[in-house]
Amino acid sequence: MGLSTERPEPVRPDAERTRDTTRAVAAAESASYAPPTPSGARPAPPRRGYAEAYESVTFTVVTRAQRELTVTLAAQPVFDLGRSTPVARRVRRMVRHQGGERALLGLGRRTIEPVDLHRIDLMTLREGLGLLRLTPRDSGVLPAYWRTVASSRGRFALLCTELQHARAPGALLVEVLGGIEQAPPDAIAEAISHFETAAQGVVLHIAPDAAAAQRLCGVGARCLAIDFAGVEHEHARDWRGAAALIQAARNACGQVLLLNLRPDRGLAAHAAGATHAVFAGMDPLSV
Repeated sequence: MGLSTERPEPVRPDAERTRDTTRAVAAAESASYAPPTPSGARPAPPRRGYAEAYESVTFTVVTRAQRELTVTLAAQPVFDLGRSTPVARRVRRMVRHQGGERALLGLGRRTIEPVDLHRIDLMTLREGLGLLRLTPRDSGVLPAYWRTVASSRGRFALLCTELQHARAPGALLVEVLGGIEQAPPDAIAEAISHFETAAQGVVLHIAPDAAAAQRLCGVGARCLAIDFAGVEHEHARDWRGAAALIQAARNACGQVLLLNLRPDRGLAAHAAGATHAVFAGMDPLSV
């Protein structure tokens, strides 16, 4: 199994379906993360690319205010940093205004009512389980808004269980995002307790801030997720702050998932305490 739904150990050193294809990272970048091949030894079998091809599905939601939103779900490989191998799938969600390229961020998200967020989450659950294609030994990650999880009084967790047993026999982790930083830890612990089953758990998607991680110590989440797209970690001079952030998250939770991590920082991230990663694409930019 990939991301574990078991209690963490102590810290140690189809709508419209489309297929998208991304190129593999450069050989030098892959080599910087992979263990070196001993001199004269037979090369290891080729590993799957960090930015491997993935499936996506797109659907439209009309909000209560009659705004059309386009929701795209895309399956991404989740790598175990200790084993340098993909072990699970995560569904990334992008919400955009119909006909526009700007993502639904910042002020735009606050104009969406809780009932609309709930509808998006329900459709994400139904479509996302198809993308995960879980077998009994697999695990997958699906996103859900904090407002949905907090206000459902356990109904969303029961629906997850019902659909999961019907379509996806593996382990399902719900990645809760949006508004966690403002929620009291006791409220977070109560909300995610409904997902505490042998085949379910919760990943808390937090801001890239050490204090945000530390305040969640003891709430019962199986994993903390941090988006490294906004964390400086390209150069060695930036890594000290990034490593301190990872260590703070690992002290608060037994599993730490880094999103958009540079592949050449995989070993360093694992040494700092991260357990899993969804790697960023490393294709060169052309202008």
